[in-house]
Amino acid sequence: MHRVEIVQLLVSAVHRFEGRPSDGAPALSEAELVTTAQVRAGLGIVGDRYFNRPAHRNASITLMAAERFPEGLAAGADLRLTRRNVLLRGVNIDAYVGATVSLDCGTGPVVLAVRRAARPCAWMDTTLGPGAQRALRDRGGVRCRPLSDGTLTVGPAEFAVVQPAPAED
Repeated sequence: MHRVEIVQLLVSAVHRFEGRPSDGAPALSEAELVTTAQVRAGLGIVGDRYFNRPAHRNASITLMAAERFPEGLAAGADLRLTRRNVLLRGVNIDAYVGATVSLDCGTGPVVLAVRRAARPCAWMDTTLGPGAQRALRDRGGVRCRPLSDGTLTVGPAEFAVVQPAPAED
């Protein structure tokens, strides 16, 4: 276990990035940034656009590391711009694909199966700036399936690897 920080939490009831990136960025609501998020096993974050959506159950929560933002984009480390749910500081979450991890904000661990990379899309060039999509390749965060109920809160948290990723041949 080691100490990390949950920098931001985003719970968005709607998918904001629709249409074409060339049309410009949509209005982004401050209200989507929350201080606490309720997680339900197998379902996701209560109130989020991917909560209890069958197509997203294996990837209903996205985590991203603030340190992984490329030089020059770090000032834009805002979940409203990347559409990830949890912005962490203190762990390279991209390195844990295939592992099971936990985040404990003091009310008990939230256990997450880190399923796959969260691939950056063309919207990143619109919201963060030109070249962001390419710069965030392999560092755009991860998509997770929640394995336990719990609460995530902005602030300090304990990060632990519950089960490492299987070794590659």
